[in-house]
Amino acid sequence: MERISVRQADITTLAVDAIVNAANSSLLGGGGVDGAIHRAAGPELLLECRTFGGCPTGEVRITQGYRLPARYVIHAVGPRYRDGKHGEAELLASCYRNSLELAVAHGVKTIAFPAISCGIYGYPIPDAARIAVETVTRFLAGDRMIEQVVFACFGAEVLGAFRAAAS
Repeated sequence: MERISVRQADITTLAVDAIVNAANSSLLGGGGVDGAIHRAAGPELLLECRTFGGCPTGEVRITQGYRLPARYVIHAVGPRYRDGKHGEAELLASCYRNSLELAVAHGVKTIAFPAISCGIYGYPIPDAARIAVETVTRFLAGDRMIEQVVFACFGAEVLGAFRAAAS
């Protein structure tokens, strides 16, 4: 856990190698963290995202960070929560795992995650936090390239859930 930190932060301001975007499948921007990242990165991010033709749930794509302090943005498409019986946990875990694998492939040493799927996609925050922390911890146990993972929490409820999951 020494390589994991949980803090209340605006992910668009973090000086890390990569930030993860809780993207929708179009990758063309939206609300919440997705919209904030697109606004902060500038119009070049949207232009690069258009070249992908979208991204399936559970998968990730990487772009430049443009006007962000982060060098890269990893776009992760989380699942919409229905009832927990439609593979949501596996899809959410794959967002974190795939993001870390792509980060390693690009030489990333520091990475920040938002609470993927916890906004408009409706994933119960305590469950999502547990899946995120467990998946990242498992990945880090077998990887030495990633030096620091930050869970950038927006709001007290998310912060509390991620702190509880990480303790």
